[in-house]
Amino acid sequence: MDRTLKVAFPNVYCELDFTTPLDLSVATILSAQCTDVRVNQVTPALFARYPTAADYAGANRAEVEEMIRSTGFYRNKTSSIIGLGQALVERFDGEVPGTLKELVTLPGFGRKTANVVLGNAFGVPGLTVDTHFGRLVRRWGWTQETDPVKVERAVGELIERKEWTNASHRIIFHGRRVCHARKPACGVCVLAKDCPSAGEGPLDKLEAAKLVKGPETEHLLELAGVAAQ
Repeated sequence: MDRTLKVAFPNVYCELDFTTPLDLSVATILSAQCTDVRVNQVTPALFARYPTAADYAGANRAEVEEMIRSTGFYRNKTSSIIGLGQALVERFDGEVPGTLKELVTLPGFGRKTANVVLGNAFGVPGLTVDTHFGRLVRRWGWTQETDPVKVERAVGELIERKEWTNASHRIIFHGRRVCHARKPACGVCVLAKDCPSAGEGPLDKLEAAKLVKGPETEHLLELAGVAAQ
């Protein structure tokens, strides 16, 4: 199934815009319960206003809250971002550390955020178990675990370590484009023949084709033998 996903999504990437590990750390904190599209609308101004950890550490709370308000849970996220800046200044000379053990000690960081930063800012393989990832691997029967750490461990045993970051992207892309939570596009899904849950969504190709989203739509429908709608 992973090999098939490589054909479906040959070019995967982090959908959060960033330049530095600090940028990505902040963007990932903002992405909780929020779309990457929305986060990317907010972060250019935020990154320009606060380019360093010290800038976040000394930030005006009300100003940050106003800048990130549209991402939701903005009070908690502001606490995490300012706390992150302070922790980096106090403990890491203002630089984002490059190990899982250190990253998970930072405000706003859990294993998911740490793996996003490790995989995409530092090139250290990591599995990003977000809601899409967990939902899909259970739907596919890769694991029945629900705890993210146990899901990460189970899937990590199925996929080569060097592939972890890109495998995460492929799974998340598939969840956003094809294998939707409520109505998956089973009829045009490249994994349908191997998926124990095939049929949860419409199996009719034309009906399923209408459900596919994202920039890869034409390619995905071509693989399924359907003309783009």
